[in-house]
Amino acid sequence: MERIAREILSPDERKYLIKHVDIIGDIAVIKIHPFLIKKRFLIAKCLLKMLPNVRVVYRQVAPTSGSYRIRGLEWLAGERRSITKVKEYGCSFIVDIERTFYTPRLSYEHMRVARLVRSGEVVVNMFAGIGPFSIIIAKYAEPRVVYSIDINPVAYELMKRNIEINKVADKVIPIHGDAATVVLRELINKADRVLLPLPMLALKYLPFALLALKSQGGFLHLYVNVFVPKDEKPCKRAERLCSIALNALQVDCEVTSCRRVRSIGPRLTQIVMDIFVRKGYCLNSLISSP
Repeated sequence: MERIAREILSPDERKYLIKHVDIIGDIAVIKIHPFLIKKRFLIAKCLLKMLPNVRVVYRQVAPTSGSYRIRGLEWLAGERRSITKVKEYGCSFIVDIERTFYTPRLSYEHMRVARLVRSGEVVVNMFAGIGPFSIIIAKYAEPRVVYSIDINPVAYELMKRNIEINKVADKVIPIHGDAATVVLRELINKADRVLLPLPMLALKYLPFALLALKSQGGFLHLYVNVFVPKDEKPCKRAERLCSIALNALQVDCEVTSCRRVRSIGPRLTQIVMDIFVRKGYCLNSLISSP
């Protein structure tokens, strides 16, 4: 992007070029400052020339939102498609960047969580998307089973394909539906470990994640986005929000780890908390409510 700035932008324009590029398979996703919006197609064509392994360039026009976790994108250059294949730790995933959620910035998290899973565990992934957390857990840990849930029908279909591609159908069970409804219908007291990798809904779905844990307790991996004032650390703020939610639910637990995952925007940071729930949990009012 610095080379592009030198070649096609004036000195006044260069300071507005956003240098970060997400590479997803053979698709590049960039952001364009409003000051450079008229040059977005030229920037994209130059990027194609400079990156021989990239075949398509999109511009992100809106952040990830909604229960389907879709971000607004505009095609800029290259082939007219949004489907690609990505690889992580020897696993292959088919991704549709326009209709499903995937970010290479979570690659480390996929493996980090997999390494925490103990042999014989039952894992519930409440927001599985195309399946990277679930499949990498199945490949690199020894779970008894991973229940892999997503409400997005396109993500669910791709998840099923990815499970077959990576030969983990004996360990990963794909489920299409709302995670809360699925837990209440079939997963109460089943899990040793529950993943909530959707920050926009993680705290809202926390009671259902607790219901999914076995009566003797287990682990939660809770992802949240926190706005951080200058005088506060992201993990401290995330732990406080989590503590308020868990105390309200009267849960006996301990945050065993808290780490920064990635930057989302100015002062907006994604945090993951690994939480050990010490004892069983029951919320009768939820069991009878879909």
